[in-house]
Amino acid sequence: MNMMSDIKSLMQSIGEQAKSASVLLASASPAQKALALEAAADAVWAARADILDANAIDMTAAREKGISGAMLDRLELTEARIEGIVGSLRAIAAQEDPVGAVTAEWDQPNGLHIRRVRTPIGVIGVIFESRPNVTADAGALCLKAGNAAILRGGSESLNSSRAIHAALVEGLKAAGLPETAIQLVPTTDRAAVGEMLTMTQHIDVIVPRGGKGLVARVQADARVPVFAHLEGIVHIYIDKAADLEKTRAVVMNAKTRRTGICGAAECLLIDRDFFEAHGAPFVEDLLQAGVEVRAGADLLGLEGVVPAGEEDWGREYLDSIIAAKIVDGVEGAIAHIRQHGSNHTDCVMTEDDAVAERFFQELDSAILMRNTSTQFADGGEFGMGAEIGIATGKLHARGPVGAEQLTSFKYLVDSKGAVRG
Repeated sequence: MNMMSDIKSLMQSIGEQAKSASVLLASASPAQKALALEAAADAVWAARADILDANAIDMTAAREKGISGAMLDRLELTEARIEGIVGSLRAIAAQEDPVGAVTAEWDQPNGLHIRRVRTPIGVIGVIFESRPNVTADAGALCLKAGNAAILRGGSESLNSSRAIHAALVEGLKAAGLPETAIQLVPTTDRAAVGEMLTMTQHIDVIVPRGGKGLVARVQADARVPVFAHLEGIVHIYIDKAADLEKTRAVVMNAKTRRTGICGAAECLLIDRDFFEAHGAPFVEDLLQAGVEVRAGADLLGLEGVVPAGEEDWGREYLDSIIAAKIVDGVEGAIAHIRQHGSNHTDCVMTEDDAVAERFFQELDSAILMRNTSTQFADGGEFGMGAEIGIATGKLHARGPVGAEQLTSFKYLVDSKGAVRG
C-alpha cells in the first residue's frame, strides 16, 4: 500500500466517522452540547501546562524555519491566550442553541401552517494554518450548531492543536457525545487537504482559515462548497469631517494592537481637505510606534515615510507596515476600496452622517465600520462567543461565522389534511 492510498483510506475513515457522529449530534440536546463545551473548557485549563509545552515545541521549530514575526505571533500561546480559549469555550456554551430555532412562521390560505427552523449543516471541514486557537473555536462552534468537525491544522501548530484537541475530546466524553464529533487530521501531509476538498459524500462545507495561497487552492480545487475567507485588506478612510483625536486613537489601535490578524488596518486613505487642514499626526504616531508607512506621492513630504509602490495598494501585510495615500473625498475613498479591497472590513472616520451613510451604502464589504477600530472585526466582539472565520463571499454566510451561521434550515409544514386541487 503506498502513501497516497494510506492517506485516502485514513481520510475516508475520518469522513465516515464524522458522518455517523453528525447524525447523533443533530438530535443532541442543548444541555448536552453545553456540558461538553464547559467540560472542554475545564480540560483546557487543567492541561494548560501541557498545552504550553506543546506550543513551545511548535514555536522552536517555527523559529528554526525562519517563519515571520507576524506568523509567530499567531502561533504563540501564553497563559493569557489559553485563558482566552477557555473564556471562548464558556461563552459558546452559554449562547442560545441555534438548532431548532424558528426563524419564520406563517399560515397560507391553502390551509398550510409553515415554520422555517434552523438545522445543522452536517459535517464541516476546517482547514487552517498557524493559529492553534482555531482548533478550539472551530470545534466548539461546529458542536454548538450540531455539526461534526474535521479539523486540519497547519504543520506549524500540530503539537499545540493536538493538545487542545485532546481537551475537546475530554469534553465530548464527559457529555456522552461521540469522540468522533470533533476529529483532528493526524497527518501534516498536504495530500490530506486534497482529499478533504473532494469528499463530497462525507463533508458538507469547507471553511479555509489562512493566507491567500491556502484560500486560493481551496477555491480552485474544492468540489465541496466553501465558506471563503479571503484576505483582510482593511482600509480606514479619514474624512474631512473626522474628529482628529478619535482618528489618532482608532488608527493606532487598528494597526498596532495585533498586526497579524485579519482585522488589522492595512491602508489609510486621507481626505485632501483634512490633510491640508490638520496634516497627518496619526502617521507620525505610527512611525513613532515603529510602523513602516509606505506613502503615496502627496504624502512623501512627511518625514520618515517611504514611497509606496503600485503593489502596496491592495496588500495584506499582517505586519508593522501600512500603506497611506491622499484621496479626493469619500468618492475617491470608495473608488480606491472598490479597486483594491477584499470585501472584508473597511472603516470611515467622520462626524458627517451623510458621508457615513454613503460609505455604508456604496461599499459591499462584509463589515463596514464608522469611528471604530477595525480590530473589532471578530465574532467574539460581535457577541458570537467566537468565530470560525470571516466570510467574504455573498452566499449563505457573510462576516463573522458563528454557530448560527453554521446552520442551514428546513421547512416544517402542518395542515388539517390539506389536499391540492
